[in-house]
Amino acid sequence: MLHDDKPSNRSGNRPFHDVLKANMSRRNMLKRSAVLSAASFASALVGNGLTSKTAAASSSGTSFGGSLVAQSFNPEIGFSPVTIAEAIVDSRVPHISSDYQYDVLIPWGTPLESGVPEYAGDPVNRTTADAQLKQVGIGHDGMHFFPENGTSNTKGVLCINHEFGRTPHVLGKDLPESLADVRTMEHAHGVACVEIEKVNGTWQVVLDSPKNRRVTFNTPVDFSGPAANSSLLQNPAGNEFQGTVNNCANGFTPWGTYLTCEENFNGYFNNSQVDQSNPPDDPALGEGSPLTGADERYGVTAEGFGYAWGGNNGTVFDVRCDTSNPGYVNERNRFGWVVEIDPENPTAKPVKRTAMGRFKHEGVGGAVGAGGRYVGYMGDDQRFDYCYKFVSQTSWRSMVARGLSPLDYGKLYVAKFNDDNTGEWMEITYSNPAIRDAVDEQGQPLFRNQGDVLVFTRVAADILGATPMDRPEWVTVGPTSDCFWAMTNNSRRETADAVNLRAPNPDGYILKTRDSNNHVGTTFTWEHFIFSDETHAEGDERTFSDPDGLWADPDGRLFIETDGGQKKGLQDQCLVANPETGDIRRLFVGVSGDEITGIAYTPDRKTLFINTQHPGNGDPTETNFPAPTDGITIPRDCTIVITRKDGGIVGS
Repeated sequence: MLHDDKPSNRSGNRPFHDVLKANMSRRNMLKRSAVLSAASFASALVGNGLTSKTAAASSSGTSFGGSLVAQSFNPEIGFSPVTIAEAIVDSRVPHISSDYQYDVLIPWGTPLESGVPEYAGDPVNRTTADAQLKQVGIGHDGMHFFPENGTSNTKGVLCINHEFGRTPHVLGKDLPESLADVRTMEHAHGVACVEIEKVNGTWQVVLDSPKNRRVTFNTPVDFSGPAANSSLLQNPAGNEFQGTVNNCANGFTPWGTYLTCEENFNGYFNNSQVDQSNPPDDPALGEGSPLTGADERYGVTAEGFGYAWGGNNGTVFDVRCDTSNPGYVNERNRFGWVVEIDPENPTAKPVKRTAMGRFKHEGVGGAVGAGGRYVGYMGDDQRFDYCYKFVSQTSWRSMVARGLSPLDYGKLYVAKFNDDNTGEWMEITYSNPAIRDAVDEQGQPLFRNQGDVLVFTRVAADILGATPMDRPEWVTVGPTSDCFWAMTNNSRRETADAVNLRAPNPDGYILKTRDSNNHVGTTFTWEHFIFSDETHAEGDERTFSDPDGLWADPDGRLFIETDGGQKKGLQDQCLVANPETGDIRRLFVGVSGDEITGIAYTPDRKTLFINTQHPGNGDPTETNFPAPTDGITIPRDCTIVITRKDGGIVGS
């Protein structure tokens, strides 16, 4: 997306490419080169001893990161991969391994209640605001399956993010023309909780289930944690807390709730006085709502991303999104959080957990660490932004038993990477004099309390000297307690390294880290897992670029999903890697213009759910998927249900 190419980090902190350069030089001196070529890939994956053969023991019986019974970490990947030649035959339809099959589930516009029409891609009669509120949204992204009774492989609630849908895709016009248009867009975003059931071998929506619900930009929400009562979340207009938007990746908790993550929220706020068809080059918010340094750090501009929800050229649509309206000056601060949703209690308000910080959250990779504490690893998805970690105060079980949320009490950290393959987790706290005594250009304190620090987490992390990274996206915790981080790309990197550094870095890489003290320590070790461009050599069928979605399954397989320009004529794809051997096989290839994202699974892992997002970028001449190819029907985001033909574990 174009907005991803606009870094807002001007802190001057030492960038990761400098760390890499020093690290590579040191490695060469020690004759421990980390160059990953096709020939050395398998042995190099083991790296500096980070890979363990045993996993931490726990009573947990499912794939919650770093909490599994000890097992071998050499998973079988026995399926026949989709070859490049097979995948490029027709980009209008997906391609899957010959050992697998797929079905389509909950396309955009699928009704959740009886009597609600389905939007099936009609290019003339689009969905409406009222209908969209009771339909599956657009922009399928992160998701998780909550099985009935915790064990069912055939029934449960699928919680799914609806990250974004462009105005031409949803409305069939370049810009909204009324508040009704904006409401349709707002209702297409957010989250859907959908009860699904496998009936006669096919998954389908349980219509009228009391568990079915939509959470949109206008749904009432609560705030909790240290910033819940912050004046920075209060508006002069006194409006209630509402909504979630740009829900990218996700997480889930061991106590059975869903975590949805707000990423590029800034793009939905704009100055209603600005002509959105011809926005200014100056990114100021405009008269009446001056751009503060903190706003700039979060990428808030007069034009937003062209959604024009606030209004256009003097016409106001949604006052909450209008940055020229002084009554809603802090509305934008209410977004950029991790939001907890209870899939089993549809009447409960979603809760924004402020202790986990405010930034452009990609997702939460969860683990149960030492002392039973909940640990959530998080990436801030923008070029030159940071890696974070949240650790609950005590055992999550004891906190829940006392009626306390483990997500409200704990410590938030940001990562600093060192040259010697080590790193530090620096606590983001008002008690640190560097943060407490920080002042703005006028000499006024930047922060008055911990609530302020959390509202402007990025600013505090800048002060601490966190390491700018290459768009940290998904992070997953494997059964050996290793964390895998997707660094999708960084087209703005300028400094090259002669050994391993890419400048610019258009293809991205995957990083591997391991924390001290079973996830709760303040130090870690790191190494490269793989640079994507190492897979592009002629004849290398593993080729992939722009890693985004990641999932390490309980056997140690690493599922890799991509979002960006793939090489050799490929579309975005889902691959499966064996980190022990370096074997990478292509499981699924999407359609023209889409992104492959989102991962969910049944307890037996014989059903895998992934998503195709923005197929064809909404252009029916590119693809009509999931409808048959006709060149007319609007393509729709949808969930792909993947199973092995022999009924085995997906990925095997």
